[in-house]
Amino acid sequence: MNYRRTILITGGAGFIGSHVVRLFVNRYPDYHIINLDKLTYAGNLSNLKDIEDRPNYKFIKADICDYDAVKEVMNKYEVDGIIHLAAESHVDRSILDPFTFARTNVMGTLSLLQAARTVWEPQGWDGKLFYHISTDEVYGALELTDPEGIESPFTTKASSDHHHAYGDKFFTEETRYQPHSPYSASKAGSDHFVRAFHDTYGMPTIVTNCSNNYGPYQFPEKLIPLFINNIMHRKPLPVYGKGENVRDWLYVEDHARAIDLIFHEGKVAETYNIGGFNEWKNIDIVKVLIRTVDRLLSRGEDEDMDLITYVTDRKGHDMRYAIDSRKLQRELGWEPSLQFEEGIEKTVRWYLDHQDWLDNVTSGDYQKYYDQMYKNK
Repeated sequence: MNYRRTILITGGAGFIGSHVVRLFVNRYPDYHIINLDKLTYAGNLSNLKDIEDRPNYKFIKADICDYDAVKEVMNKYEVDGIIHLAAESHVDRSILDPFTFARTNVMGTLSLLQAARTVWEPQGWDGKLFYHISTDEVYGALELTDPEGIESPFTTKASSDHHHAYGDKFFTEETRYQPHSPYSASKAGSDHFVRAFHDTYGMPTIVTNCSNNYGPYQFPEKLIPLFINNIMHRKPLPVYGKGENVRDWLYVEDHARAIDLIFHEGKVAETYNIGGFNEWKNIDIVKVLIRTVDRLLSRGEDEDMDLITYVTDRKGHDMRYAIDSRKLQRELGWEPSLQFEEGIEKTVRWYLDHQDWLDNVTSGDYQKYYDQMYKNK
């Protein structure tokens, strides 16, 4: 089949990446979607079982740091668009092993950029796009204040009663970079390389910085799936410090919709912030999760609140992130579709209904299976 476009999605077996791959494969049957993933511990092809046999979908096991492999894929399949999600993303792991984060997030991105430049530049830049997905953590931290009397500047159809702000400052596309962890520093470095390739070589690029995502298929090292799993098994819920840290939360399918919209309608060389208009203290999230899991498992109300265990705070733990994504709302018409309570309900139900998936990824059996499957390829 002659496809209208060929899109390379890196990290497509991961949490956010698998939702983006699924959306593009289903929505654009005339696109050839190539999922390039190294299949580290957080990459799982079972996330994509429902679309793995689609004729417009192709999986390739490769490392984005392998310049020759990436270049070969781009040439072989005549890739004209890249959506770059592959990254090491867990802050705690970055504190323990910053080298891995620099290698994957900075050098891996540079490898992709250079491969794309080498293939695309002789053809001309028309119809090409390098879309780089980043994080709100590159901006540093915001001051945390009492929400009483603070009016949120955001209004969306998905606004809920909880819709307030924990301060009067927000990350905008003009906020200066001030990363505080090895993870956020590595993502900041990759962002700079992407913009430099536009400014130096004329490569068409877009960068987006998104707030915390949650939803199905998230590896259970991150707060929400980890705590859902722990509540189900009545294991301790380790909360950093006093649980006062604030994050802005976005349902992963809303992020995938934003990526689709920006890839097709965003302006080259622009930055777009993607946020949930939805700030929560960590401790409040934990309590919502306990109540939701206990209700859905027909346990007593607040029965598992005693699982909360306060632990020593993370090194360099940023107090508050909050995204102002009104530029995206104003220019492209995107906004979140789900209230947080609705998204949490869907998320908890998914993990309760997919205990086999949780057991599989936490045991590591899937990793051994795919390592064996692809070792000779």
